[in-house]
Amino acid sequence: MRTINLLLLAFLLTFSTAVLAQQSNKEKEVLLIGTFHFHNPGADIAQTDKFDVLTEKSQKELDIIAQRIKAFAPDKIFVEWDYAASRELDSLYALHLENKYFDYIENKYPKNTFYKENEIFQLAFRAAKLSGNKKVYAIDTHTEFPFDSLLISMERAKQTELKDNIFKRIKEFEETDNKNKSKYSLTQLLLEYNKQSNRNYDLGSYITMFNAAGTANDFTGPGLVANWYKRNLLMYSFVQKLTEKNDNKIVILVGAGHAALFKHFIDLDENFKVVELSDILSNDQK
Repeated sequence: MRTINLLLLAFLLTFSTAVLAQQSNKEKEVLLIGTFHFHNPGADIAQTDKFDVLTEKSQKELDIIAQRIKAFAPDKIFVEWDYAASRELDSLYALHLENKYFDYIENKYPKNTFYKENEIFQLAFRAAKLSGNKKVYAIDTHTEFPFDSLLISMERAKQTELKDNIFKRIKEFEETDNKNKSKYSLTQLLLEYNKQSNRNYDLGSYITMFNAAGTANDFTGPGLVANWYKRNLLMYSFVQKLTEKNDNKIVILVGAGHAALFKHFIDLDENFKVVELSDILSNDQK
């Protein structure tokens, strides 16, 4: 009888340990939202048309998306804001929680539409407040992106066809993006940006084209690609380090190019799993 009790105790201890281990290794859900920048200053290589997110229709759509994010119940929301300037973001979000944000920026930045239009203030702040989050987390950092040096390297290597293909792809992206912005709603645009085929197209450009630039001994192309990966790895490391044990769900709102790499990182990360924007908007207009 004593032997049976000992065996039963051993089984229960083993089972309990296995359950606890499974719970501790439970994947956290990551709602990954890649977006075009609502405030478009023309700083990117590709120059695309502006989409007005301040229209009544777009504002209603943002309200719906924010409500869906609230239903997702995120413990934290991470955004593409310089981590070194986190205190400024904290101050701005505190104003938003007090319903003083837009009056504040109207007085302080009357001619700067960034603080009014950017997706951080239009979507992340809105969703975070609805979700009861006390803070919005900055994760951005910067590395060099020597595109001009890349062009010089291709000229030296006489890679005329490769150079032409790069500018052809940029032109194709601009034309497609401008066409989509003229016919799609804000929700439809965001869903389009978050299709895996578009993420692959974006990320594939770095490997197919940029990485091949230069002569055999010129690593300007791979250096540019490595810097892009490095920037995103650094950004993702903030997500990993700032996500706490008790956090079950998080949101990452970043530019679509960043989201393409983040999806790759999350797929390899045993602690996280991706939830797509289409999953939380399944009952809404697409």
